[in-house]
Amino acid sequence: MSLSALSFVLASKKSEIICLQQLLEMGKLVGAVSQLIHVLQRERGTANIYLCTHGELWAEQLSERALQVQMAEQAVDQQLLALDLNGQSMGNAPRLFSRIAAVLHSLSTLPVLRRQVRAQDISQPEAMRQYSEVIRTHLALVFEAADISGDPSISRALLAMFSFMQGKELAGQERASGAAGFAARHFDDVAHQLLLALIEGQERCFQTFREFADVRCLALWQQQLSADSSEFERLRRIACTRTTPADDGPVAALRWFEVTTARIDGMKVVEDLLEEVLMACCRERIREAQASLALQQQDIGQIPQQESHYSALIPPQLSRSVLELVEQQSRQLQALDTELAGLRATLAERKLVERAKGLLMQHHGLTEPQAHKTLRDMAMNQNKKLSDIAEAMLAVSAVFGKKGE
Repeated sequence: MSLSALSFVLASKKSEIICLQQLLEMGKLVGAVSQLIHVLQRERGTANIYLCTHGELWAEQLSERALQVQMAEQAVDQQLLALDLNGQSMGNAPRLFSRIAAVLHSLSTLPVLRRQVRAQDISQPEAMRQYSEVIRTHLALVFEAADISGDPSISRALLAMFSFMQGKELAGQERASGAAGFAARHFDDVAHQLLLALIEGQERCFQTFREFADVRCLALWQQQLSADSSEFERLRRIACTRTTPADDGPVAALRWFEVTTARIDGMKVVEDLLEEVLMACCRERIREAQASLALQQQDIGQIPQQESHYSALIPPQLSRSVLELVEQQSRQLQALDTELAGLRATLAERKLVERAKGLLMQHHGLTEPQAHKTLRDMAMNQNKKLSDIAEAMLAVSAVFGKKGE
C-alpha cells in the first residue's frame, strides 16, 4: 500500500515535469511564430503599397520581404521538428496538430499570392485578405498553445502574449487600410467604419493583455504608448474623419506607413519581452518541479524500509510521512486546479468567440473587426454575453451542417 502510494506520488511529479518541458518547447514555437507573423505583416504592408501605387513604389522590396518570411518559416519548422508528434506528453494534441497543419497549408499559398501581387493580377483588398488569413491561422496556433497549458502561470503568460499579438495584427490591418485610403486620396464611409472597428478591436485586445501581463511588460507597453507620435494621431484622425485627405496621395501613404510601422515595431519590442517572460516562466516552473521531485525522493529515502514495502493488507497505522507526501502533492494540485479554472473559463469564452468570428468570416466574407462587431451587436440587442451568442451561432451552424450531409 505504502510503496504504491509513494510510486504514484513520484510518477505524478515526473509527469508534471514532462508536461512543463513540452510547454517549454511550445513556448519556443510561439516565439518563432511571433517573428514569422511580424515579417508576414511587413510583407503584407509592402505588397499593399505596391498595389495601391500600381507598381510605382516598393517593387524592389517585394523579394526582400518574401525572403525574410522564408527565413522565419525555417525557424518555425525547426521548432515543429522538436514537438512530440505522438502527442503523448501534451493535452489537446489533435486540435494543436490540426492548427499546425492549417499553418503549413496557409504558407503553401504564399508563392501564388506573391506572383499575383508582382504581376498586379490581384486587387489590394483581396491581397490583404489573403495575407490576413495566413496570419490569422498563425494566431490560432498561438491560442491553441495557450489552451493546452495546464500551468496557471504559463497560461497567463500565453494569454497575455496571444492578446497582444492579436492587437498588433489589428494595428497592422489599420496600417494597411489607412495606406490604401491615403494612396487613393479617398476614404469612404466603409473605410471609416473599418478603421474605427480596427481601433476598437486593438483596445479590446490590449485590455485583455493588461489583465494577464506581468509588471515589466505593462511598464514597457506604457512606455511605447507614451512614445507614439502626435503625427500618428493626426494622420489617424484624418483617415477616420475625412473623405478626401488634403495631403498628396503617395507621399501621405508613405508617411502614414512610416509612422504606423514605427508604432508596430514598438509593439514587437513588447512582444519580444512577452516571449522572454514566457520562456523564463517555463524554465522556472521546470526548476521548481525538479527541485520538488528531488525533495520528495529525499523524503522517501528517509522513510523506514518497512514503511515503503508493498503490503496487500492495509496496516493498522499508515505511515504519517507517507500521508504527508500524498497530502502535500494533493494540495499543490488542488491549488493549481483552482487557479487554472478561472483561466480555462476565459479561454473557453475566447475560443467560442474566435470560432464564431471565423464562421462569419468564412461564410459571409467579413473582416475580423466586422465579424466581432456583428457578434457584439447581436449580444447587445439580445442583452446576452458575447460568448453566449457565439455558442448559439456555433450550435445552429452544427445543426445545419448535419442536415446538409
